[in-house]
Formats: sequence, C-alpha cells, structure tokens
Amino acid sequence: MEQYYRELVSFLSARMGSRQAAEDVAHDAFLRVLQRTGSAPIEHPRAFLYRIALNLVVDRHRRQRVRQTEPLDVLEVEDCSVSMQLQHDLQSAQRLSLMQKALAELSQPCRESFLLRKLDGLSHQQIAERLGISRSVVEKHIVIAMKHCRLRMRQWEC
Repeated sequence: MEQYYRELVSFLSARMGSRQAAEDVAHDAFLRVLQRTGSAPIEHPRAFLYRIALNLVVDRHRRQRVRQTEPLDVLEVEDCSVSMQLQHDLQSAQRLSLMQKALAELSQPCRESFLLRKLDGLSHQQIAERLGISRSVVEKHIVIAMKHCRLRMRQWEC
C-alpha cells in the first residue's frame, strides 16, 4: 500500500492544484485504510485507496463551497465542528504514529507479514510464497504482530 503514496499524491496534486493539499488528503486516506476495522482483506488495495482519497477530495470541496456561501453564525457552529474534527484527526495521527512505532519494534518478517495481510490483503499462502516461509510461520507472525501492537497501544494510550 505504501508504494502507492507518491503516485496518489501526484494524482491528487493534478486535480487539486496544490501539492500540500494533495499530501494532506493522501495522508488522511492512508489513515482511513489503516483504521479500517473489517477483517476482510482488501481485494484491490490501489483502487480502494484511490476511492477513499477521491471521496475525501469531494468532501473537502463541499466543505469549502459551504463555507463560501454560509452566513457567519453558521460558520461559528462549523468552526466548532471543524475544531472537533481537527482534534479527532490529531488523535488519529497520534494513534498511527504509535502503531508505526509498535510495528518498528517487530522483526522484519513479522512486520512484513502483518502489513502484507492488513494493508495489501494478501492471503497467508500468498505471503508465505512472497517471503519464502511456510504458511504456519506467516500465521504465527501475524498473531504475534497483532498481540504486540494491541499491547503496546494499550500501554501508550494510558
């Protein structure tokens, strides 16, 4: 999934006219993918990521358009909402940073197995073939990674 970052930023930059805005949207899209709670693998990770990013661009455009036409009293209410959204985004970014820190503590094969499963949606067999290890080792790596991340997140969030 990470291999799509530069490509996505370039794609969004062309549509949005701002590299900074494109990077913000790409970052938000990656956060949404990482925070996905479903256990089903993503069949087409690139398409899924692009769809999320484009939806975020549309949402951003709508918010900007509403801001341009709303009276000031409505904007004050929206500012509170935006402030809450920014706070939520900050918390999400902090959680992502903690998750990356927890993943960095794992061995490379363990981390790779976990990321290939959760981000790229590969099956245990596909991961085993890609990494040149047995399927049971892949399963163990993923379980270890999940337990480790869950434990570290609990420790750091307290």
